[in-house]
Amino acid sequence: MHNTQLAASNVVRQVLTGRNLNQVLSAMLQSMRDPTPQQRGALQDLSYGTLRFYGQLTALLKQLLHKPVSDEQVRYLLLIALYQLLYSKADSFTVVDQAVRAAKKIQHHAGGLVNAVLRNFIRQQATLLQVAAQSEEGRYSYPQWWIDKIKVQYGVQAEKILLAGNQHPPMTLRVNHHHHTSAEYLALLAQHGIAAHLIPPDAIQLEHAVAVDKLPGFFDGLVSVQDAGAQYAASLLDVQDGMRVLDACAAPGGKSTHLLELANIDLLALDKDAERLTRVQENLQRLRLSAKLQVGDAAQPHIPQGDNEGTMSQDWWDGKAFQRILADVPCSASGVVRRHPDIKWLRRPADIAGFAQQQRDILHNLWSLLEVGGKFLYVSCSVFAQENHQVVDEFIRQQPDAQLMPMPAIAGVSTHGQFLPDAQHDGFFYALLHKQAQRN
Repeated sequence: MHNTQLAASNVVRQVLTGRNLNQVLSAMLQSMRDPTPQQRGALQDLSYGTLRFYGQLTALLKQLLHKPVSDEQVRYLLLIALYQLLYSKADSFTVVDQAVRAAKKIQHHAGGLVNAVLRNFIRQQATLLQVAAQSEEGRYSYPQWWIDKIKVQYGVQAEKILLAGNQHPPMTLRVNHHHHTSAEYLALLAQHGIAAHLIPPDAIQLEHAVAVDKLPGFFDGLVSVQDAGAQYAASLLDVQDGMRVLDACAAPGGKSTHLLELANIDLLALDKDAERLTRVQENLQRLRLSAKLQVGDAAQPHIPQGDNEGTMSQDWWDGKAFQRILADVPCSASGVVRRHPDIKWLRRPADIAGFAQQQRDILHNLWSLLEVGGKFLYVSCSVFAQENHQVVDEFIRQQPDAQLMPMPAIAGVSTHGQFLPDAQHDGFFYALLHKQAQRN
């Protein structure tokens, strides 16, 4: 276990210098010699959990240290061990002993410090937690600017939103209705001893997460893993057989494949990242579906042939208008932090304005590719208004042929299309726009 503690401390250290958690974790697992499933699971839990509660753990460690730790690796090891003592079922004596052994591998004399700090925490845990909770960063485990932004926007709902982002995310399934109804697949899960329940109208949430190879028919295309909130996108877009449809920010392909499950459409799946687009292809193959895949930037304006002197023309569009467009735009991902806790500590306040500008560019560019009478679904996995209804409201004021369509009655969704994270789904924003004929 001490090797796992060391590995996790290294993962957290790299993430907090600006690297993506999933990428660092993947590289770390590849560097380990044939890790067992238990070691893989432990490394993931320690890395994710420490980042999820980093604000609280940092506030605790600050109280326990008389001066800063000279070796940063030892500091991160202490945070890992504090997470274990607070949130894991591991025996406290074992956690301390393994942390001391791990510390000695970093610096031999560090073992004494680690032992003293962790035993002091065990003795004074209740008092230390009370003091840590006196600061909002220590209480909620978010940067202060993030907490302030949520409080200003949501008022009395702020605490609920912040706490929801610190929970373990549910594992939710989308049933491919080409094969089964949701009720039929629920029965199939029960036959395999997997407890689950329906989230209306069609999502299935597992009581406990399982590996996908344990899901009956997963590799035969019977089911996909997709958050319940994300499953609304395809139905909101209202695709019909024969339509020409663009999924403008398609990777990893969950919404693209859902659209193809709902109707026989001519779908173009676009993404600017060629490597991520391979994930779309893999999902299409597993589900036995077909779409055209194209690398391209949805924010890059289309320049007609002959009008592009000194400018690179957009080469992914063939000039034919789309009847439906889905744009799951790049964003802060503030609605999915329970799945990606590193986001809380990697984002900066200025990033939100940068994402908002990208979103405006994508919306304005793609609108010109939508035929009159068509529908455009703007989607983000953010809870920040600056990326959501503020972008859409500004666009509607500037675009006279854009009409915001009413959001259907969905439990837990505000009238302006904001899903707030809760036990059933992540945080999402939806805005459905209709393109009207312009009056002369």
